[in-house]
Amino acid sequence: MSPFIPAGFTPPTPLATAEFRLEPLGPEHSESDYLAWTSSIEHIRATPGFPYGGWPPFDGISAQDNLEDLGRHREDHQALREFTYSVLVGDQVVGCVYFFPPEKPGFDVSVQSWVRADRAELDGPLADAILEWILESWPWGKPDRYGR
Repeated sequence: MSPFIPAGFTPPTPLATAEFRLEPLGPEHSESDYLAWTSSIEHIRATPGFPYGGWPPFDGISAQDNLEDLGRHREDHQALREFTYSVLVGDQVVGCVYFFPPEKPGFDVSVQSWVRADRAELDGPLADAILEWILESWPWGKPDRYGR
């Protein structure tokens, strides 16, 4: 079991608000996920709290590589190593949320999120809802939100 998840902990029901809902990211989201991030590379790279300077790549990746990446995220989620969620409005992926083991001392989870450029108004409400969800439903009390 992942060291950042206590033994016996079951991940909570995914978050749902009036504006969006989360579902564990997986291959079934591949087409919509691919469209979401490829349409918003510069926006994602500029998102507060999203520290990956090299992702998404400006040159993109193939749709097949994206599908394989989503499969890896699903495997990690099921194995409780890390948790990645699609942010959905209707059936459209408009962003992603990531819970990773902490990268820095003093934290118990690293939290990142992004939304499509054309849904930028959801960024703040998403980040706020994620923090509330973490503190109410997850076993973490010290999330690293990368300066958010």
